[in-house]
Amino acid sequence: MEKANRLYIVRHGQIIGHEKYPANGHTDVDITEAGRLQMEQLAVRLIDSEINVIYSSDLQRTKKGAGIIGRHHAVPYKSVSEFRELFFGLWEGLTMEEIIRDFPGELDKRKNNIADFRPPGNGESIRDLSERVIPRFMNMLRDEKGKNILLVGHGVVNRIILCHVLGIDLSKVFNIQQDYGCLNIIDYFPDHTLVRLING
Repeated sequence: MEKANRLYIVRHGQIIGHEKYPANGHTDVDITEAGRLQMEQLAVRLIDSEINVIYSSDLQRTKKGAGIIGRHHAVPYKSVSEFRELFFGLWEGLTMEEIIRDFPGELDKRKNNIADFRPPGNGESIRDLSERVIPRFMNMLRDEKGKNILLVGHGVVNRIILCHVLGIDLSKVFNIQQDYGCLNIIDYFPDHTLVRLING
């Protein structure tokens, strides 16, 4: 059967300050040496895979991952702002401890309304993020029809895409794990979509 696209979705490597669980949505943090190693290991894993084009967000943690993997593939690279992580508003850059301290009760509100809760300060809800990411994602698939695509993305962005592909309600977005440096593989056929790997 003819395959329209194979999509390799990667999460960026471990970030600086990861141990404090920061809300780094649009905050442009770098990856650690361990994060670089995770990307190097993925590069080796994908070295014999046919990749025709590479995408990432415009934040350095995904751009660096795309660069490391892309060294082995002489293909076009595109940085796309719509693929940025969830914007956390006034929570941007804060640790979980700081959010609990400075915004009492707000995390509980989020837990009780996963899809539609917006962090204070014009933060994005999960649904807002989906409405930003999925149209650009579908345009990418149309633009790159017939090609194998590598997308170096973010934890919540990747989960949004997987929810879309699997038909899972956005309220269940955090039921899908996305570790630093993980790999997801999706095949797009003319009449159906096949998820081959999640969080590999």
